[in-house]
This record gives sequence, structure tokens and C-alpha cells, in this order.
Amino acid sequence: MRILLALDKFKGSLTAKQAADAVTRGLQRGGVDADIEICPIADGGEGFTEAIITALGGQWQEAPAHDAQGRPVMARYGLIRHDDHLEAIMEMSAASGLALVNDLPLDPATASTAGTGEMMLHAMQHGAQRILIGIGGSATNDGGTGMASVLGCQFLGENEQPVGRLPGDLDKVRRIAKERMLNCEVVVACDVSNPLLGEHGCTQVYGPQKGVKDVAYFEGRMTRLADMVTRDLGCDHRNNSGAGAAGGLGFGLMSFCGAQLKCGFDLVADVTGLLERVKRADIVITGEGKLDAQTLHGKGPMGVAEMARDAGKPVIGVGGIIDDSEGLRSRFQALWQVKPEAMAIPEAVARAAELLEETVAKHSGEIVHLVRQA
Repeated sequence: MRILLALDKFKGSLTAKQAADAVTRGLQRGGVDADIEICPIADGGEGFTEAIITALGGQWQEAPAHDAQGRPVMARYGLIRHDDHLEAIMEMSAASGLALVNDLPLDPATASTAGTGEMMLHAMQHGAQRILIGIGGSATNDGGTGMASVLGCQFLGENEQPVGRLPGDLDKVRRIAKERMLNCEVVVACDVSNPLLGEHGCTQVYGPQKGVKDVAYFEGRMTRLADMVTRDLGCDHRNNSGAGAAGGLGFGLMSFCGAQLKCGFDLVADVTGLLERVKRADIVITGEGKLDAQTLHGKGPMGVAEMARDAGKPVIGVGGIIDDSEGLRSRFQALWQVKPEAMAIPEAVARAAELLEETVAKHSGEIVHLVRQA
């Protein structure tokens, strides 16, 4: 019997790989005799890099970079060698994430994606011809200008002189030139559809959580950037789905790097060959921290369940908390809740690995029955 473990992270407690390891221990404790394959899933946010590196193998790298407020940081990413090219897998949050600067007052006027550019440059200097980058969890609202300046794009002011640190001096920019940009294919894992500007754009929707108080000023600054990009680079991505992701980094990656934006789950599933793994399995176990009505409208475990259904494979949903509804029951052959009903959530989070292992061990006898029914 072959069991595929395709789990997402249990937010705040377990990474996708840690969750899969706990499930594996539970299956072993429960006496399940099976070949177990682990293929973590993720969207474009936290866990994107680990999911792909775990599924495909590869080498972890550390790039000297700077966080969004300019402090030195070592940004971790992965390299995977294919037959004909070297591919880098990374998350912008490893360099420019909000979690790295939560000890400082938020300053959106100067918060920069330069560190993301430094991580990308490091990968290219180490031979990467293709970069897959997840862009969730940003601390920035700079339209990707910091990233672009590191990669060779020039932001010129009066007398054609380069301006200072971006985005702080963005108001001084008069012209943009990108003749020296390094050549590398860039694919972006993005799970928001916001455009760059307007009521659904990055500044108005996400700016306040990054410290934006004068929304009109920052909206104007981003509008002026989009206008200069259109005039000087001959492209206009301001209305593209995902342009407003990560404080306009989606826009910047499309405009300055020619990047493609893709749904994070779909990209991870494609790169890891998830569908083929589902087809090879006799049963699939998926899950995340909470399974509820929102699960039905997302990707992640729901995407795995749909693949399993199409392949005629039974699928089990495991969640820290499960809001058991008819909608969920119709898509999973079994639902296993990890948190005991009487246990407080903080305790369950602290003991997540232990409880997940125990839950799987307790229910493991159902697996053979479900496979026989399929």
C-alpha cells in the first residue's frame, strides 16, 4: 500500500514537513504497513520554499542581504539542479518580510525590497537560470523598486544621476532605465488578485498594516511610479491580477523582471508533480491547521482533495480544528480532528506534533478499510 502525505502547514505550530513527519510517526505507531511518500503543499506564503525543497531535494543556501529597514540578515533559499538548468526557490519574506522587522516602528516611506533583490542576485551569481519566488508576508510598499535597483535597474534623478536609497528617494526619480538588468526567468507564486492601485490596490488594502497613515500620498507615489514605468519601459502591469501583491512587488517583478504570476498552490503542485504522486498512491492524507467552510473555497487541502477525487483515490482530511460541515464531508472520505474538544487552543498549539501523531495512530485502522472501499 502507498500512502501520500500532502499536508500544508499548521499555522503557528507546525511546518508542512513537521506535520508530515508527525503523521508518519502516527502511522507507524498504528501499525500501518505502507510505503509513505511525503509531498508538502503550500501557497505563495510561508512554507513555499520548504515544500518544494522537501519534495524534490536540493541544497539550502544563505544569501547576505538586508531586511526591509536595512539591517543585515542572512536570507535562506533553495537551489535545485535539473538536467538542463539550475533553479532557485525562495520567499521574499526571507529578506523583506514583516516578521523580520516587527521589533521596529513601521516606516513604509523607507521599507525596501532591496534584500529580496540581493537574494535573487545571489542565486543568479550561483548559476540559477530560473527563480521561483513566493511573495507573501511582506513589510514593504515600494512597488519592487528596491529589488529592481539591486538587479541593475537605474532610477535617475536630476542631471541623470542615480537617486539614493529606494523607496525613500522615489519622489526624486525622473526617469527609469533597465539596460543592465540580469537575465533570468522569474516565476512568482501569488495568491492575491489585487491590482496595484485604487480601492483594491496594495496601498489602500494592505498599506495600513505596514504603517501607512497618509494613504493619498503613498497612492500618489505608486501612481507616479506606474506612469514612469509605462513611459520609460513600455509596459503597464498596474491593473494585472496580483500587481498589488507584497506592496506592489508583483507589479515590480512583472515590470522589471518580466515575471509570470501564478497561483501558489498550482505552481507548487506543478513543480512537485503532485498529480502524478496522487495517481501512484492508494490513499492520500492532506490537511492544515483548520478545516472549515473557507477550505472549500481555497486551494491547499481542497486542491489535493479534488486531485484525489479525479484520480479515484480516497482522501483523508486532518485538521487541528475541523468545522464539520456537509460540504467538507462530501469531499473527504474521513475527517480527523487533532485538538481534543476539552483542550484550550494554546495548549493544543504547543502540543501540536504530539497530538497529531496520537490522532493518526488512533484512526490508522480506518485506512485499510477506506482503500478497500475505493
